[in-house]
Amino acid sequence: MFQGFVKSPVSVSLSQISGRLYLTWGILWTFPEVQSHFLVTSLILSWSVTEVIRYSFFGTRETFGFEPSWLLWLRYSTFLVLYPIGLLSEVGLIFVAMPSMKTSGKYCLTMPNKWNVSFDYYYASAVLTTLYIPGFPYMFRYMLAKRKKALSAAKTA
Repeated sequence: MFQGFVKSPVSVSLSQISGRLYLTWGILWTFPEVQSHFLVTSLILSWSVTEVIRYSFFGTRETFGFEPSWLLWLRYSTFLVLYPIGLLSEVGLIFVAMPSMKTSGKYCLTMPNKWNVSFDYYYASAVLTTLYIPGFPYMFRYMLAKRKKALSAAKTA
């Protein structure tokens, strides 16, 4: 359905969007006690700096038809530092929220109920958090490959 809508593979876009939605709504909005943790600052800074560079890059390219070499370098290099910071902030905030998840019972469905199913947000979050283990190397390698391609193409141009 969305194939061709963005240049990135669907798996990459979907993981980024769902991860950010989960963190903003499922963690920060749902558990206000987490909002004052210092990891929120590093999360917002890493996400914000990344997006400012990204949209400056796209905006410059669309407006002027080219991107300055320094902006190209920033676009494809800052992730080397910002991606691990963002990832550690995300995982850290999930762990900070987990005690509140367990005690509050938010988003949990217990049996018996008319659907005859149960769901525990605490355990679902624990399982989702384990996806960061294979997800980080996959995404990091993807970005390294994009970096190599973009910066080598810039050298030959």
